[in-house]
This record gives sequence, structure tokens and C-alpha cells, in this order.
Amino acid sequence: MAEITLLDGSIGQELVKRSGDKPTPLWSTRVMIDHPELVQEVHAEYFRRGATVATTNTYAVHRSRLERLGMEGQLPELIHAAVTQANQARKDSSGRIAGALGPLLASYRPDLNPDVEDAAEKFAELVNLMSDDVDLFLIETVSSVQEAEGALRGTAEAGKPVWLALSVMDDDGTRLRSGEPLAGIAPLVDRFNPDAVLINCSRPEAVPAALKVIATMGRPFGAYANGFTGIAQDFLKDAPTVDVLTQRHDLGPEAYADHAMEWVAQGATIVGGCCEVGPDHIEVLADRLRSAGHRIV
Repeated sequence: MAEITLLDGSIGQELVKRSGDKPTPLWSTRVMIDHPELVQEVHAEYFRRGATVATTNTYAVHRSRLERLGMEGQLPELIHAAVTQANQARKDSSGRIAGALGPLLASYRPDLNPDVEDAAEKFAELVNLMSDDVDLFLIETVSSVQEAEGALRGTAEAGKPVWLALSVMDDDGTRLRSGEPLAGIAPLVDRFNPDAVLINCSRPEAVPAALKVIATMGRPFGAYANGFTGIAQDFLKDAPTVDVLTQRHDLGPEAYADHAMEWVAQGATIVGGCCEVGPDHIEVLADRLRSAGHRIV
């Protein structure tokens, strides 16, 4: 039996759902501005359900996104609000806080490929704003080799563990969303030495093939998949809103846990959920892990 780190599930989508507000291009950042109390509430619930890591609501907090609305000056304030809410939620827990670092420009858009040096500078700024208040950094939904390099450069001096999470094609887990072979990440893993390599925000069916690839990279590995039917073309436009994405109805808590337990059987030691995978899913997964004799850490 193994020691398994259980991540939380969806943060952004969960916040949008609980707010009841119409989605905006600012996504969960808008919810945090309008309903700050919901952020702590969501983190606390995941801890109660069995998660041992809270992922900060900073995935979409980037200057490039805030600039569209003339809000770039609020970046430090928004980062502080997000990490504070996560820390308040764990006050009665031994859980860890992961500082989320999402794509600089847009999710699932490897065609945008931000300049590596510029990206490194922007990620380093975020690291500096969060470093005193998080236990590790989680680079999320990386869709190309170039995206990975910019993010890894920007976190190279973080002084905290760095986990790299990659997003693969829904119909081919051996390829990044850019179409590049997932194995092409290996030289960057060797060069920058992240503390874990993960697969995230991909269909759970694509994960087993991806895990076979990252398992060869000599790092702890794992996955947290999404519950979308797929990535709609309307979402691959500038400033999209999440209402163009459709939730699967065949991926309830038990079905999702079936997938995640398969990943654990493959050697994954870090599992959790991404978009549309909520607290009920995490609770069932925690129960399944314990029933199988694993220790959640």
C-alpha cells in the first residue's frame, strides 16, 4: 500500500456554480471579488471531505487577463486575497497550500505560446507574491513544451517545491494539447527538476496513457482530470466564458474514483480532481483510497 497525496477538486468551476452569477472572462477571479467568503468555504469543504492540499484561487489571476478590464494594478491585492482565504480554511487542518499558476494567456491555447523570457518574468512575479504563504507551487494545464519552459524558468528560484501539471489531448494521452509528444517534456524535467510531474484538466480516459509516459521521468507522478465532455471550439477564442463548456453526466463520484484508483494502481501517488470534479468526488475517492489500505498524506 502507498502514501497518497489527495488534492482538492475544482476550485474555479465550483466557485462559479456557488455564486449563481453569470460567468465572465475573469472566471473565478470575478467571483472572488464579488463573493470573497465563498473561496474559504470551498477550500474548507474540500479539507473536510478528505483533501490534504488546497489549491489557491490564483489560476486565472494574471496581469494579461486583468489588463483587459484595466485591473492590472489589483494583481497583488487579488493574490493576497486568494492565499489568505486558503490559509484561513486550513487553520484547523494539517493540509498544505499549493499556489496555483495557470496559463498566462488562456487555457488549452498552445497556439498562443508566450515568449519564454517574458513568461518566466511574469511567473517569477507571482511566485514572489505568494511564496511566504504557500507550501508549494502547482503549475497547471501546461499545453506545450514552450509553455512548460517559461513556467519552470519562472519558478526555478521559488524556494518551495514545484509541481508541473500537463494537459494532454482528450483522444491521445501521449500528446500535449499542442500535438507535441508528451515525452518531449522530459529534457525540461531533467533541467529544472520539478518535485512532481502530473496530468491535469484532461479527460480521465486519456490519463492512463499519459501516466505511462511521465512515470519514466524519475519523479513522483499523478493526475487530476476534468469532467468536461470536451473542449468546445467556442472556448478557444479570446476572452471566453466557461458556459460554453459542458459537464459530463456519466462521471459521478464513483465513476471518477474508478478512474483515479486505476491511476494509483499504475503508481500515481498524487491524485485529485480538476474542473467539474467536486467535493462529493473527493470524498468518495478518499473513502476508496482508505478502503484499499492506502494512507492519505
